Amino acid sequence: MAASPDTVFAIANGLALPAWLALAASPPSVRWTPWTWRITGRVLPLAYAIAYVVLLLTAPSAEGGGFGSIAQVRALFAVDAALTAGWIHYLAFDLFVGTWIAQRAAGLGLPHLAVIPLLALTFLFGPAGLLAFFALRAVLRPASLRPSYGATR
Repeated sequence: MAASPDTVFAIANGLALPAWLALAASPPSVRWTPWTWRITGRVLPLAYAIAYVVLLLTAPSAEGGGFGSIAQVRALFAVDAALTAGWIHYLAFDLFVGTWIAQRAAGLGLPHLAVIPLLALTFLFGPAGLLAFFALRAVLRPASLRPSYGATR
């Protein structure tokens, strides 16, 4: 028997805050940071992705739901499984981006104490945290914003 959307929502939410706290408590200089980044940047986002796909595949169809208008999106999210999938979408991508910010900031030599507020902002307001990271880079490491071509890690 599959877990209810309420159960999936509770589990996903229950994992998110400890992951973000671990990310904030993992400056690049400590030995556990690579493990933290692996969990917050790969393991949890992939687990969220699996839950997301399962929810979408098993969700009952929403009358008039879709992505063509705000009314269609509202109708789509009237279905608990679709709403939970949408929430998990945010959790997965925000955590992935937060980990990317932490890794990129470490690679640029930005102080971890300057990164922690960016992580909080990304956790709470997603794209605003990403914007703040690029703003911080523009101030502290402007050369890092120049385009580079070729493969990177």
